Amino acid sequence: MRLLLALVIYSAALPALAEPAYREELVFPLNPVHNHAPGIVECPNGDLLASWYRGSGERRADDVAVLGSRLRKGESTWSDSFVLADNPEFPDCNTTMMIDPQGKLWVFWPIILDNNWESALTLYRTSTDYEGDGSPKWDWQGVVWLKPEDFKDEALKLLEEGLKKLPPPLVERIRKAFGKELEERLGSKLYQRMGWQPRCKPTILKSGRIVLPLYSDTYSFSLMALSDDGGETWYASKPLMGFGNIQPAVLERNDGTLVTYMRENGITDKIRVAESSDGGKTWGPVGEIEMPNPGSGLDAVRLANGHWVLIHNDQTNGRNSLAVSLSEDEGKTWPHVRHLEKQPKGSFHYPAIIQGKDGTIHAIYSYFVDTGKSMKHAAFNEDWIKAGDGK
Repeated sequence: MRLLLALVIYSAALPALAEPAYREELVFPLNPVHNHAPGIVECPNGDLLASWYRGSGERRADDVAVLGSRLRKGESTWSDSFVLADNPEFPDCNTTMMIDPQGKLWVFWPIILDNNWESALTLYRTSTDYEGDGSPKWDWQGVVWLKPEDFKDEALKLLEEGLKKLPPPLVERIRKAFGKELEERLGSKLYQRMGWQPRCKPTILKSGRIVLPLYSDTYSFSLMALSDDGGETWYASKPLMGFGNIQPAVLERNDGTLVTYMRENGITDKIRVAESSDGGKTWGPVGEIEMPNPGSGLDAVRLANGHWVLIHNDQTNGRNSLAVSLSEDEGKTWPHVRHLEKQPKGSFHYPAIIQGKDGTIHAIYSYFVDTGKSMKHAAFNEDWIKAGDGK
Protein backbone atom coordinates (compact mmCIF):
# COMPACT_ATOMS: atom_id res chain seq x y z
CA MET A 1 0.00 0.00 0.00
CA ARG A 2 2.80 2.43 0.89
CA LEU A 3 4.59 1.55 -2.34
CA LEU A 4 1.41 2.18 -4.34
CA LEU A 5 0.87 5.51 -2.58
CA ALA A 6 4.47 6.50 -3.26
CA LEU A 7 4.09 5.68 -6.95
CA VAL A 8 0.90 7.77 -7.16
CA ILE A 9 2.61 10.74 -5.51
CA TYR A 10 5.68 10.36 -7.77
CA SER A 11 3.55 10.13 -10.90
CA ALA A 12 1.60 13.24 -9.92
CA ALA A 13 4.87 15.15 -9.55
CA LEU A 14 6.03 14.35 -13.09
CA PRO A 15 5.51 17.07 -15.72
CA ALA A 16 2.62 16.40 -18.04
CA LEU A 17 3.66 15.12 -21.45
CA ALA A 18 2.35 17.28 -24.29
CA GLU A 19 0.66 15.55 -27.18
CA PRO A 20 2.20 16.15 -30.60
CA ALA A 21 0.23 18.92 -32.30
CA TYR A 22 0.32 20.04 -35.91
CA ARG A 23 -1.80 22.02 -38.35
CA GLU A 24 -1.15 23.68 -41.69
CA GLU A 25 -2.83 25.88 -44.29
CA LEU A 26 -2.00 27.97 -47.33
CA VAL A 27 -1.85 31.71 -46.71
CA PHE A 28 -3.61 32.35 -50.04
CA PRO A 29 -4.91 30.16 -52.88
CA LEU A 30 -2.31 28.92 -55.36
CA ASN A 31 -1.32 31.84 -57.57
CA PRO A 32 0.20 31.68 -61.08
CA VAL A 33 2.67 34.54 -60.56
CA HIS A 34 5.89 34.53 -58.55
CA ASN A 35 5.29 34.60 -54.77
CA HIS A 36 8.36 34.07 -52.63
CA ALA A 37 10.49 34.68 -49.52
CA PRO A 38 8.13 35.03 -46.52
CA GLY A 39 8.55 36.46 -43.04
CA ILE A 40 6.32 36.05 -39.99
CA VAL A 41 5.72 37.64 -36.58
CA GLU A 42 3.24 37.15 -33.76
CA CYS A 43 1.51 40.38 -32.77
CA PRO A 44 0.93 41.28 -29.11
CA ASN A 45 -2.75 40.33 -29.44
CA GLY A 46 -1.84 36.83 -30.67
CA ASP A 47 -2.52 37.44 -34.37
CA LEU A 48 0.05 36.31 -36.92
CA LEU A 49 1.31 38.67 -39.62
CA ALA A 50 3.02 37.26 -42.72
CA SER A 51 5.00 38.99 -45.45
CA TRP A 52 6.35 37.93 -48.85
CA TYR A 53 6.94 39.43 -52.28
CA ARG A 54 4.89 38.99 -55.44
CA GLY A 55 5.47 39.95 -59.05
CA SER A 56 6.33 38.79 -62.54
CA GLY A 57 9.77 37.65 -61.44
CA GLU A 58 12.48 38.66 -59.03
CA ARG A 59 15.11 41.31 -59.65
CA ARG A 60 14.40 41.64 -63.37
CA ALA A 61 10.71 42.49 -63.08
CA ASP A 62 9.75 45.98 -61.95
CA ASP A 63 6.25 45.09 -60.73
CA VAL A 64 7.48 43.20 -57.63
CA ALA A 65 5.95 44.41 -54.33
CA VAL A 66 5.95 43.26 -50.71
CA LEU A 67 2.57 41.90 -49.62
CA GLY A 68 1.15 40.85 -46.27
CA SER A 69 -1.67 38.84 -44.73
CA ARG A 70 -3.03 38.40 -41.22
CA LEU A 71 -4.27 35.34 -39.35
CA ARG A 72 -6.46 36.33 -36.43
CA LYS A 73 -5.89 34.44 -33.20
CA GLY A 74 -8.14 31.38 -33.04
CA GLU A 75 -8.98 31.47 -36.77
CA SER A 76 -7.77 29.17 -39.55
CA THR A 77 -8.16 31.39 -42.63
CA TRP A 78 -5.76 34.16 -43.52
CA SER A 79 -7.01 37.57 -44.58
CA ASP A 80 -6.93 38.88 -48.13
CA SER A 81 -3.49 40.05 -49.15
CA PHE A 82 -2.53 43.71 -48.76
CA VAL A 83 0.49 45.81 -49.73
CA LEU A 84 3.22 46.28 -47.13
CA ALA A 85 5.69 48.08 -49.39
CA ASP A 86 5.88 49.00 -53.06
CA ASN A 87 8.38 51.30 -54.72
CA PRO A 88 6.79 51.75 -58.16
CA GLU A 89 8.97 50.67 -61.10
CA PHE A 90 11.49 48.96 -58.80
CA PRO A 91 11.54 45.36 -57.53
CA ASP A 92 10.94 45.01 -53.76
CA CYS A 93 12.18 41.58 -52.70
CA ASN A 94 13.12 39.39 -49.67
CA THR A 95 11.11 40.28 -46.58
CA THR A 96 11.74 39.77 -42.90
CA MET A 97 10.06 41.22 -39.81
CA MET A 98 10.38 41.64 -36.08
CA ILE A 99 8.47 43.17 -33.19
CA ASP A 100 10.88 44.90 -30.83
CA PRO A 101 10.68 44.98 -27.01
CA GLN A 102 8.69 48.23 -27.21
CA GLY A 103 6.04 46.53 -29.35
CA LYS A 104 7.03 48.28 -32.58
CA LEU A 105 6.71 46.34 -35.84
CA TRP A 106 9.69 46.43 -38.21
CA VAL A 107 9.59 45.25 -41.83
CA PHE A 108 12.91 44.93 -43.70
CA TRP A 109 13.30 44.34 -47.44
CA PRO A 110 15.67 45.26 -50.29
CA ILE A 111 14.89 47.47 -53.24
CA ILE A 112 16.81 46.42 -56.38
CA LEU A 113 17.91 49.61 -58.12
CA ASP A 114 19.15 48.35 -61.51
CA ASN A 115 17.66 44.84 -61.65
CA ASN A 116 20.89 43.26 -60.41
CA TRP A 117 21.42 41.91 -56.90
CA GLU A 118 24.59 43.99 -56.59
CA SER A 119 22.44 47.14 -56.41
CA ALA A 120 20.29 45.95 -53.49
CA LEU A 121 19.64 48.54 -50.78
CA THR A 122 17.94 47.42 -47.57
CA LEU A 123 14.96 49.52 -46.51
CA TYR A 124 12.76 49.30 -43.45
CA ARG A 125 9.40 50.53 -42.20
CA THR A 126 8.08 50.72 -38.65
CA SER A 127 4.60 50.84 -37.18
CA THR A 128 2.98 51.00 -33.77
CA ASP A 129 -0.51 50.61 -35.25
CA TYR A 130 -0.55 47.25 -37.02
CA GLU A 131 -3.24 45.10 -35.41
CA GLY A 132 -6.18 46.46 -37.40
CA ASP A 133 -7.42 45.19 -40.74
CA GLY A 134 -5.28 45.65 -43.81
CA SER A 135 -1.83 47.16 -43.99
CA PRO A 136 -0.21 48.66 -40.88
CA LYS A 137 -0.19 52.43 -40.47
CA TRP A 138 3.46 53.29 -41.03
CA ASP A 139 5.16 55.93 -38.92
CA TRP A 140 8.69 55.78 -40.33
CA GLN A 141 10.67 54.52 -43.32
CA GLY A 142 14.45 54.49 -43.62
CA VAL A 143 17.52 52.89 -45.18
CA VAL A 144 20.04 50.64 -43.44
CA TRP A 145 23.13 52.57 -44.54
CA LEU A 146 26.32 50.57 -44.05
CA LYS A 147 29.99 51.44 -44.47
CA PRO A 148 32.07 48.32 -43.73
CA GLU A 149 35.77 48.72 -43.14
CA ASP A 150 37.74 47.95 -46.30
CA PHE A 151 37.94 44.15 -46.51
CA LYS A 152 39.62 43.67 -49.90
CA ASP A 153 43.04 42.48 -48.72
CA GLU A 154 41.69 40.03 -46.16
CA ALA A 155 39.13 38.68 -48.62
CA LEU A 156 41.74 38.09 -51.33
CA LYS A 157 43.99 36.31 -48.82
CA LEU A 158 41.14 34.04 -47.68
CA LEU A 159 40.18 33.38 -51.29
CA GLU A 160 43.71 32.30 -52.19
CA GLU A 161 43.87 30.04 -49.15
CA GLY A 162 40.58 28.46 -50.14
CA LEU A 163 41.61 27.94 -53.76
CA LYS A 164 44.72 26.03 -52.65
CA LYS A 165 42.43 23.33 -51.24
CA LEU A 166 40.64 22.74 -54.56
CA PRO A 167 41.65 20.60 -57.56
CA PRO A 168 43.71 22.62 -60.11
CA PRO A 169 41.18 22.25 -62.97
CA LEU A 170 38.43 23.69 -60.75
CA VAL A 171 40.70 26.55 -59.64
CA GLU A 172 41.42 27.37 -63.26
CA ARG A 173 37.71 27.51 -64.12
CA ILE A 174 36.99 29.73 -61.11
CA ARG A 175 39.79 32.15 -61.96
CA LYS A 176 38.70 32.31 -65.58
CA ALA A 177 35.05 32.92 -64.70
CA PHE A 178 35.34 35.26 -61.70
CA GLY A 179 38.93 36.16 -60.89
CA LYS A 180 39.43 39.64 -62.37
CA GLU A 181 35.83 40.79 -61.88
CA LEU A 182 35.75 39.64 -58.25
CA GLU A 183 39.04 41.38 -57.44
CA GLU A 184 37.73 44.62 -58.93
CA ARG A 185 34.51 44.37 -56.96
CA LEU A 186 36.34 43.63 -53.73
CA GLY A 187 38.21 46.90 -54.17
CA SER A 188 35.12 48.98 -54.98
CA LYS A 189 33.70 51.19 -52.24
CA LEU A 190 30.30 51.14 -53.94
CA TYR A 191 30.13 47.35 -54.10
CA GLN A 192 31.35 47.08 -50.50
CA ARG A 193 28.57 49.38 -49.29
CA MET A 194 25.67 48.20 -51.46
CA GLY A 195 24.24 44.82 -52.32
CA TRP A 196 23.59 43.80 -48.69
CA GLN A 197 20.09 42.41 -48.32
CA PRO A 198 18.06 40.62 -45.64
CA ARG A 199 16.56 37.15 -45.58
CA CYS A 200 16.26 35.94 -41.98
CA LYS A 201 14.78 37.81 -39.03
CA PRO A 202 16.80 40.04 -36.70
CA THR A 203 17.97 38.70 -33.34
CA ILE A 204 17.74 40.95 -30.28
CA LEU A 205 20.51 40.01 -27.87
CA LYS A 206 20.30 39.95 -24.09
CA SER A 207 22.34 43.17 -24.20
CA GLY A 208 19.61 44.85 -26.28
CA ARG A 209 21.72 44.97 -29.44
CA ILE A 210 19.82 44.27 -32.65
CA VAL A 211 21.60 41.93 -35.06
CA LEU A 212 20.13 42.10 -38.57
CA PRO A 213 21.62 39.32 -40.74
CA LEU A 214 22.47 40.38 -44.29
CA TYR A 215 24.19 38.82 -47.27
CA SER A 216 25.70 39.84 -50.59
CA ASP A 217 25.42 38.04 -53.92
CA THR A 218 28.22 40.33 -55.11
CA TYR A 219 30.73 38.35 -53.04
CA SER A 220 28.65 35.39 -51.86
CA PHE A 221 29.25 36.07 -48.19
CA SER A 222 27.47 37.61 -45.22
CA LEU A 223 27.53 40.55 -42.83
CA MET A 224 25.54 41.74 -39.81
CA ALA A 225 23.96 45.17 -39.50
CA LEU A 226 24.15 46.10 -35.81
CA SER A 227 22.24 48.67 -33.79
CA ASP A 228 22.82 49.59 -30.16
CA ASP A 229 20.15 52.32 -30.05
CA GLY A 230 16.98 50.46 -30.91
CA GLY A 231 17.36 50.80 -34.67
CA GLU A 232 17.99 54.56 -34.78
CA THR A 233 21.41 53.96 -36.37
CA TRP A 234 23.17 50.95 -37.86
CA TYR A 235 26.78 49.92 -38.37
CA ALA A 236 28.43 46.98 -40.12
CA SER A 237 30.08 43.97 -38.55
CA LYS A 238 33.19 42.42 -39.99
CA PRO A 239 32.05 40.39 -43.03
CA LEU A 240 31.79 36.60 -42.77
CA MET A 241 33.93 35.67 -45.76
CA GLY A 242 33.45 32.05 -46.72
CA PHE A 243 32.78 32.70 -50.43
CA GLY A 244 29.61 30.67 -50.52
CA ASN A 245 27.97 31.48 -47.15
CA ILE A 246 24.83 33.58 -47.51
CA GLN A 247 21.46 34.27 -45.87
CA PRO A 248 22.50 33.88 -42.21
CA ALA A 249 20.24 33.05 -39.28
CA VAL A 250 21.56 34.03 -35.83
CA LEU A 251 21.06 32.38 -32.42
CA GLU A 252 22.49 33.34 -29.02
CA ARG A 253 23.84 30.76 -26.59
CA ASN A 254 23.45 30.98 -22.82
CA ASP A 255 27.05 32.20 -22.51
CA GLY A 256 26.44 35.04 -25.00
CA THR A 257 28.21 33.40 -27.95
CA LEU A 258 26.43 33.95 -31.25
CA VAL A 259 26.09 31.17 -33.80
CA THR A 260 25.01 31.78 -37.37
CA TYR A 261 23.85 29.09 -39.77
CA MET A 262 24.01 29.98 -43.45
CA ARG A 263 22.87 28.77 -46.83
CA GLU A 264 25.52 27.08 -48.94
CA ASN A 265 26.17 29.00 -52.15
CA GLY A 266 29.48 27.31 -52.93
CA ILE A 267 30.73 23.75 -53.32
CA THR A 268 30.52 22.08 -49.89
CA ASP A 269 26.85 20.99 -50.14
CA LYS A 270 26.59 21.60 -46.38
CA ILE A 271 25.10 24.22 -44.07
CA ARG A 272 27.74 26.84 -43.28
CA VAL A 273 28.40 28.07 -39.73
CA ALA A 274 30.38 30.73 -37.86
CA GLU A 275 30.55 32.04 -34.27
CA SER A 276 31.01 35.43 -32.62
CA SER A 277 32.11 36.13 -29.04
CA ASP A 278 31.64 39.92 -29.14
CA GLY A 279 27.95 40.32 -29.92
CA GLY A 280 28.30 40.00 -33.68
CA LYS A 281 30.99 42.61 -34.35
CA THR A 282 33.57 40.06 -35.48
CA TRP A 283 33.22 36.44 -36.49
CA GLY A 284 35.43 33.39 -36.48
CA PRO A 285 36.20 31.39 -39.59
CA VAL A 286 33.32 30.14 -41.70
CA GLY A 287 33.00 26.37 -41.54
CA GLU A 288 30.25 23.84 -42.11
CA ILE A 289 28.17 21.38 -40.12
CA GLU A 290 27.28 17.83 -41.08
CA MET A 291 23.91 18.78 -42.52
CA PRO A 292 23.32 18.90 -46.27
CA ASN A 293 22.15 22.01 -48.08
CA PRO A 294 21.20 22.23 -51.76
CA GLY A 295 21.84 25.97 -52.05
CA SER A 296 18.61 27.12 -50.37
CA GLY A 297 17.59 29.34 -47.48
CA LEU A 298 17.15 28.20 -43.89
CA ASP A 299 16.10 29.75 -40.60
CA ALA A 300 16.45 29.01 -36.89
CA VAL A 301 14.78 29.91 -33.60
CA ARG A 302 15.72 29.57 -29.95
CA LEU A 303 12.75 28.24 -28.01
CA ALA A 304 11.71 29.55 -24.61
CA ASN A 305 13.19 26.44 -22.95
CA GLY A 306 16.58 27.04 -24.58
CA HIS A 307 16.26 24.39 -27.27
CA TRP A 308 17.06 25.31 -30.88
CA VAL A 309 15.03 24.53 -33.99
CA LEU A 310 16.53 24.69 -37.48
CA ILE A 311 14.31 24.60 -40.57
CA HIS A 312 16.07 23.65 -43.78
CA ASN A 313 16.06 21.66 -47.02
CA ASP A 314 17.83 18.51 -45.88
CA GLN A 315 19.36 17.19 -49.08
CA THR A 316 22.04 18.24 -51.56
CA ASN A 317 19.88 18.40 -54.66
CA GLY A 318 16.44 19.98 -54.96
CA ARG A 319 14.08 21.73 -52.58
CA ASN A 320 11.31 19.12 -52.44
CA SER A 321 12.24 18.03 -48.89
CA LEU A 322 11.86 20.49 -46.00
CA ALA A 323 12.73 19.45 -42.44
CA VAL A 324 12.82 20.82 -38.92
CA SER A 325 15.71 19.68 -36.70
CA LEU A 326 15.77 20.06 -32.91
CA SER A 327 18.85 20.54 -30.71
CA GLU A 328 18.73 20.31 -26.93
CA ASP A 329 22.39 21.32 -26.45
CA GLU A 330 22.64 24.65 -28.33
CA GLY A 331 23.61 23.20 -31.67
CA LYS A 332 26.14 20.56 -30.63
CA THR A 333 23.83 17.75 -31.78
CA TRP A 334 20.54 17.60 -33.67
CA PRO A 335 18.99 14.24 -32.71
CA HIS A 336 15.37 14.98 -33.64
CA VAL A 337 14.29 15.55 -37.27
CA ARG A 338 10.84 15.68 -38.80
CA HIS A 339 9.69 16.68 -42.26
CA LEU A 340 7.17 19.36 -43.09
CA GLU A 341 7.38 18.39 -46.76
CA LYS A 342 8.88 15.41 -48.56
CA GLN A 343 7.43 15.03 -52.03
CA PRO A 344 8.65 13.64 -55.37
CA LYS A 345 8.59 17.11 -56.88
CA GLY A 346 7.77 20.68 -55.97
CA SER A 347 9.78 23.32 -54.15
CA PHE A 348 9.26 24.08 -50.48
CA HIS A 349 11.84 26.59 -49.42
CA TYR A 350 12.93 29.99 -48.00
CA PRO A 351 11.38 29.25 -44.60
CA ALA A 352 10.94 31.58 -41.63
CA ILE A 353 10.33 30.26 -38.13
CA ILE A 354 9.30 31.77 -34.77
CA GLN A 355 7.80 30.64 -31.45
CA GLY A 356 4.57 32.16 -30.17
CA LYS A 357 3.88 33.21 -26.59
CA ASP A 358 1.89 30.00 -25.99
CA GLY A 359 4.84 27.85 -27.07
CA THR A 360 3.53 27.03 -30.53
CA ILE A 361 6.21 26.99 -33.24
CA HIS A 362 5.16 28.77 -36.42
CA ALA A 363 6.87 28.12 -39.75
CA ILE A 364 6.08 29.75 -43.06
CA TYR A 365 7.68 28.93 -46.40
CA SER A 366 7.39 29.34 -50.16
CA TYR A 367 5.19 26.55 -51.49
CA PHE A 368 5.68 25.87 -55.22
CA VAL A 369 3.80 23.10 -57.03
CA ASP A 370 2.81 22.54 -60.66
CA THR A 371 -0.53 24.29 -60.19
CA GLY A 372 0.80 27.51 -58.66
CA LYS A 373 2.62 29.20 -55.81
CA SER A 374 1.66 30.24 -52.30
CA MET A 375 3.02 30.56 -48.80
CA LYS A 376 2.28 27.67 -46.45
CA HIS A 377 1.97 28.19 -42.70
CA ALA A 378 2.54 25.26 -40.33
CA ALA A 379 1.97 25.41 -36.56
CA PHE A 380 3.34 22.63 -34.33
CA ASN A 381 4.93 21.93 -30.98
CA GLU A 382 8.26 20.49 -29.91
CA ASP A 383 6.71 17.10 -29.18
CA TRP A 384 5.55 16.88 -32.79
CA ILE A 385 9.19 17.19 -33.90
CA LYS A 386 10.34 14.60 -31.38
CA ALA A 387 7.69 12.14 -32.52
CA GLY A 388 9.45 11.86 -35.88
CA ASP A 389 8.12 11.16 -39.35
CA GLY A 390 5.05 9.01 -39.74
CA LYS A 391 3.77 9.66 -36.21
